Parts: sequence; C-alpha cells; structure tokens
Amino acid sequence: MDPRIEKLADILVNYSCNLQNGEKVLIDCYGFSCLSLIKALIREVYKAKGLPFFSIKENSIIREIIKNCSAEQLKFMSYIELEEMKGMDAYIGIRAHDNVNELADLDRQKVNDYLKHYSEPVTDYRVDKTKWVILRYPNNSMAQLAGTSLEDFENFYFNVCNLDYKKMSSAMDALVDTLNNTDKIKILGKETDLSFSIKGMPSIKCDGKNNIPDGEVFTSPVKNSVNGNIYFNIPQIYQCITFENITLHFKNGKVVKASCTGKTEELNKLLDIDDGARFIGEFAIGVNPYIKKPMKDGLFDEKINGSVHFALGKSYLEADNGNRSSIHWDLILIQTQEFDGGEIYFDNRLVRKDGLFVIDKLKCLNPENLI
Repeated sequence: MDPRIEKLADILVNYSCNLQNGEKVLIDCYGFSCLSLIKALIREVYKAKGLPFFSIKENSIIREIIKNCSAEQLKFMSYIELEEMKGMDAYIGIRAHDNVNELADLDRQKVNDYLKHYSEPVTDYRVDKTKWVILRYPNNSMAQLAGTSLEDFENFYFNVCNLDYKKMSSAMDALVDTLNNTDKIKILGKETDLSFSIKGMPSIKCDGKNNIPDGEVFTSPVKNSVNGNIYFNIPQIYQCITFENITLHFKNGKVVKASCTGKTEELNKLLDIDDGARFIGEFAIGVNPYIKKPMKDGLFDEKINGSVHFALGKSYLEADNGNRSSIHWDLILIQTQEFDGGEIYFDNRLVRKDGLFVIDKLKCLNPENLI
C-alpha cells in the first residue's frame, strides 16, 4: 500500500477523530476508487482499539433513486441512516465521485427534496453529535477537474492533505486573536468593494479536525451589516451545477442583485429557495500553503492561500449570526496577484494585500512560513 495512504489514515483516525478505546466510527464513502483508504482506515481504527463500520454509495445509483423519489420514501431512508448514526461516536466521510456532475440535469425540486428529507437530518445529527471529518480521494475525475494527470494530482493531494496540521494550528492562533478584536472588515478588489461587521462574533480555526485538507479561519458577519458588491473570480459548483463570474450586490445584509455568466436564472432560483439563502452565514480566510489555484472542488478551493470565501445561507453554530437556510454554499474569491490581487482591511488597517499578510503578527500564515 502507498505509505502516503497509511499516513493519511493515521491523521484521520488519531488526529482528526482522536478515536479512543471502544469508540465506534462509520467510514462512509461515495464512489469506488477509495477502497485502499477504506482498508487502511479499518486497520488504523483497530490499532486504536476502536470499532470500524463502513458504507459505500455511488452517485449514479442515487440518481436513479432521486428521479422518482417520494417524500415518504426519503424520510424512511433518512430514518434508517439516522438510527445507524446515533450509534456512532465518530464519522469519516470520503467523497470519491467519478462524475461530480452526475446529478446536474435532474429536476431541481427532486434534488431539493432529497437534500431536505434524506440528507440534511442525518448530516445535522452527525455534525452536532459525533466527531467527524470529511475528505475527497484522488481519482481521475478530480485530476480532470484540476487539469492535470492522475499521478501529478496524487502528488499534490498528499502534500496538501498530509501537511503538519499542528504547526498550522499554532500559526492560526494569531489570526483568531486578531479577528476576535476586530469590528469592521472591508474587502477590495476587481469589481469588489464589500464591508461588514463581525463585532461580537467568535472566530474559529479549521486545522484538520473536520476537513482534510484544511486551512481556514472562519467567523460570521453580523447578519444585516453586509453592504456593497463582490465578484467571485473562480468557478463555483453547487448541486452539481457550475456557476462562473458570480457577482453579488448586498444591501443591509441581503443579496438584492445576483448575476453570473449564462446561468443567472438558475442562480437566483437557488437564492430564492428560502428566506435565509440571500444572507451570509459565514466569512472565512484561506491559508493552506499548498493550495494555490482552483480545481472546482469547494473543499480544496476554500482553503486556497490568499483567498476569502463567504457562505450563502446557514450559519454554523460555532459562529452563529442567526441566519437559517436549507443551503450553505461557499463562494470563493482569490486575491493573489495571479488572480488580479486585492486587499483586506480590519478596522481600516490593511492586513493582507495580494494574498499575503502585511502585518508582523500575521506573517506566520504566509506560505513560506507554513511549508
């Protein structure tokens, strides 16, 4: 077995989940390309004296279910999985889809029903009640999205996922402290002039405990404080639909105008799904030193060093601004020189320019100090 897979399994079981003697963990995989990692995880769980369980699903099968599903059927499916989840202490979710667009042409109402009645109840319990971590697995589909060979992508993937998370975690403390003492944030860039308050909102570091790869510090804007406009300069995928060149205009926290290339109608349908979808539930700053360009996968793209992202919809309980929605959609803006640059101000003080921190306290998070 590739020793990099064994190292990843060790990180997931012993660092991310901190699995203890006798604890039960569900290894939940979408796709069939990650069997080696499943085997390595089972071995590592047994080494930790835990009890491994596994589940394998596949999107082309889920597609057939969604086509003619009923609310009653989906609720029963959710009931079955929720009962299983209630018996678990930890959860490791692996996403290894062969085609990320497998559900793209399905009826949107059917997809929304699937998320509402089946997926969300299980996910909400898992997030609130278990130790959990989510990751992707390198396969040909991901390599194609990244525009590279599988071999090259695997090398990138394991560098990103197997980094020293304890070192990154320590460096993040400076940004957490700075954000916790900040009121006003202003973001400037190409077609972007956005301001908001985070006063009283806690800041949370993401250092490999819930996502692999990881590398972000997040908080939430005060719900009604967001004003101005922002242009998201990389492709964004949601519910298997790719959106490009998204521009949002905010007034008193709410998106009052939204557009993108070729799919503005679909974008606005998403934003009209409920009252909370046009408000921001999360603001975050990406700092992973190995992720430098987008690959149409939010779990990677939102960690890009020199990026920021905003989530439309539901706010996380750890930094709760009160916004509620059935969606949580991360939209990413890269501010490095390669992507037209940009600036971030905390209380009118420049803290990051063209993706690099410029104040001494935060320079520890620049790429050369994390690798």
